[in-house]
Amino acid sequence: MNASWSRFNIVSIVLGFAFLYLPIVLLVVFSFNASRLVTVWGGFSTQWYVALFRNQGLMDAAWVTIRVALVSASVATVLGTMAALVLTRYTRFRGRVLFTGMVFAPLVMPEVITGLSLLLLFVAIGLDRGFLTVTLAHITFSMCFVAVVVQSRLISFDRSLEEAAMDLGAPPVRTFFQITLPVIAPAIISGWMLAFTLSLDDLVIASFASGPGATTLPMKIYSQVRLGVTPEINAACTLLIAIVALGVIAASIVNKRREVQRRRDEQAALRMA
Repeated sequence: MNASWSRFNIVSIVLGFAFLYLPIVLLVVFSFNASRLVTVWGGFSTQWYVALFRNQGLMDAAWVTIRVALVSASVATVLGTMAALVLTRYTRFRGRVLFTGMVFAPLVMPEVITGLSLLLLFVAIGLDRGFLTVTLAHITFSMCFVAVVVQSRLISFDRSLEEAAMDLGAPPVRTFFQITLPVIAPAIISGWMLAFTLSLDDLVIASFASGPGATTLPMKIYSQVRLGVTPEINAACTLLIAIVALGVIAASIVNKRREVQRRRDEQAALRMA
C-alpha cells in the first residue's frame, strides 16, 4: 500500500510540474525556431531575437516596464518596510485594525477592482494617466507583499540586540541602521525582488492606470497576441523569464551568503564568550 501511494504521489508531482512548466519550456524552445510558424519547428535560429531588438514598439514598452518596475519596487520596499515596522513594534495604537486592513487589503482585492478604483481616483483628482499613474498603481498593490515578507522576519527578530546597542549608548536611528537593518536585509531584498517581479508581470492594473506613451510590455504582448502569436513574442517572453530567473537566483545567493555570515558571527561571538 505504501509503495502504491508512493508511486501515485510521484506521478502526481511529475504531472503537476509538467502542467506548470512544460508550456514555458515549449515557449523558450520555439523562440529559437527558424520558421515563422510558431507550431512548426524549422530549425535552430536566433533571428527572432534580432528582430525583437529591431522592433521599436516592443523595445519602448520594455523600457517603460523596466523603469516602472525599478521605481515602484524601490518605493514599495521602503513603504512596506515602514509598515512592517509599525505593525511589529507598535502593537497597540488607535486605528491599528484599520491600518492593518488598509495595508493588506490589496492581497485579497481582485485586480480588476483595484485597477478600476485607481482609475476613478486618478480621474477624480485630474491626474493624467501615464508613467506616473502606472508607477503609483504598482506601488499600491506591491507594497503589501513587501510588508508581509519583512514583517515575518521582524516577528522572529531578537530585540535584545537592539537593547544591548542602546544600552551601550547608540541612538535609535544608529541602532536601526547598524543592528536591525543588516539582520532584516535578506527579507527586504526578497521583498524588493517580489515587488519587481509583480510589476514586470502585471497586466490588469496597468491596463486601467496607463495612458499614451506608458504602454507596458505585458500590455503590448497581450495586444499583439490577440492578432496571433509571433516568434518575436516568444523571444520577448523568454527574455522576461530569463530576467526573473536571474533575479531569483541572485537573491537566493545573497540570502544564503548573509545567512552563512550570520552563523559565522554567532559562532565567533560564542567562542569569545
